[in-house]
Amino acid sequence: MIVVTTPTGQIGRQVLDRLLDAPEGSVGIRVIVRDPARLSARVRERVEVVPGSHADPAVLKEACTGADRLFWLVPPTPQADSVEGHFRDFTEPLRELIGSHGVERVVNVSTLGRGVAKNAGQISASLAMDEAIMATGVHYRALCPPFLMENLLGQAASIRDAGVFFLAVAENRVLRTCATRDIAATAAQLLLDDSWTEQHDVPLVGPDELSAEGMAHVISKVLDRPVRLQRTSSTDYKTTLLRFGVSDAWAQGLTDMTEALKDQGFYGAAQPSTPASAPTGFRQWCEEVLRPAVLG
Repeated sequence: MIVVTTPTGQIGRQVLDRLLDAPEGSVGIRVIVRDPARLSARVRERVEVVPGSHADPAVLKEACTGADRLFWLVPPTPQADSVEGHFRDFTEPLRELIGSHGVERVVNVSTLGRGVAKNAGQISASLAMDEAIMATGVHYRALCPPFLMENLLGQAASIRDAGVFFLAVAENRVLRTCATRDIAATAAQLLLDDSWTEQHDVPLVGPDELSAEGMAHVISKVLDRPVRLQRTSSTDYKTTLLRFGVSDAWAQGLTDMTEALKDQGFYGAAQPSTPASAPTGFRQWCEEVLRPAVLG
């Protein structure tokens, strides 16, 4: 039995779809979801549904009873009053459950930066979560992408209406990227395999060596209209987040993350691409995902 968290989220939904596309009857699937009404009819017909949050120990216990594999993802909560506390609230119930309910393998969405990232907000909290889960001894794979291409979808309106997108990164510095489809594909492959053991990171680094300005050039070509990068300062970034209702703690965490990315470079050119696990190029993603989002 496989348990999937965040089955209506950007990554979890794709993981679940890939599991459902596997040969029927090959594995049982159970999902934890806050709002079961958001699940498609296909999903509701094929999986067991446990309503609630996977931060709730009782919900997690119910979902994991009789399960041996778990897809784990801590959802972002922009109103959280503590970044570290938010990750800890999800992690501690899982740590207590592992070993007592038969969960043998955990696949988690983490991040690049282990051993490098310091004081990096949500990135540091995610890496600390990895360490806490691995301390239980469970077989573990941490999926480690850099900047998600899908982060740009939130700026589709700005790209369409003003021909501009905003990033708090150096214009000419390589920013490694990854498409969420590649994270989902790798996660599903691991979840369907009950033979792997031990604990390892799985880097997911796309094939491109593009700077933010290079990304703007690709977007312009794909949309056949000029699109430019507007670099924003960390201070302005935090101000914008607060204006959109993000808590001060969450906004500060994201600000610390952008500063760490700039100063420590762990999403940069020194990271080798991993074509076996992250084959999607930025132009392909722009053609297949960003262009429809911007142009409808």
